[in-house]
Amino acid sequence: MKKILVVEDNETNMYLISFMLKKNGFGVIEARTGKEGIDLATKEKPDLVLMDIQLPDIDGLEATRRIRDSEANGKIPIIALTSYAMVGDREKALAAGCTGYIEKPINPETFIAEIKKYL
Repeated sequence: MKKILVVEDNETNMYLISFMLKKNGFGVIEARTGKEGIDLATKEKPDLVLMDIQLPDIDGLEATRRIRDSEANGKIPIIALTSYAMVGDREKALAAGCTGYIEKPINPETFIAEIKKYL
């Protein structure tokens, strides 16, 4: 079973994302802050990270940079999952080390297929 770390501070989004992933056979690790996400990425070594960008402590871009610099294995796919959809936001996420970028609100019909592309 592939493990996916979801770093998301919004409870509704966390519930929806976790539900869809579990329903499709993935193991889910939940983090609600950037710091917790970094710690769990290092400790759990997930197969993929879904990273919200707007988090209550350090933002998802900084958390991504720290995961990339950690012993968590800089090759873990990290997908920015964000409502930031302005010109240049995708490029900022990729420059910070994200492997991909999915805009919120997520489309339940295509979400799992998008995730599978990175695994």
